[in-house]
Amino acid sequence: MDETREYHKRYLRAVSNPLRIKILRAIKNGFLNIEYLKSRTGLDDCTLNWHLRVLEAGFCVEKDATEGKLVYTLTQEGRVIEHLTE
Repeated sequence: MDETREYHKRYLRAVSNPLRIKILRAIKNGFLNIEYLKSRTGLDDCTLNWHLRVLEAGFCVEKDATEGKLVYTLTQEGRVIEHLTE
């Protein structure tokens, strides 16, 4: 029960912020690196990295190294963005 509660707490924290929703929308169409996300969101490195860590801890995004760069993709949980209105 505590494990489920912690999962929901982290997930709800991740998807309850307008900037993180903006990041999820930017990632929605595929694998994206930091440079692309910065240009799409207008966030600086520090802020963007912090929000990406929250999204990763909330099970919404996964990161992977592709061609020497970190890229982010949506997880199944991150696809909630498809159901949120703008």
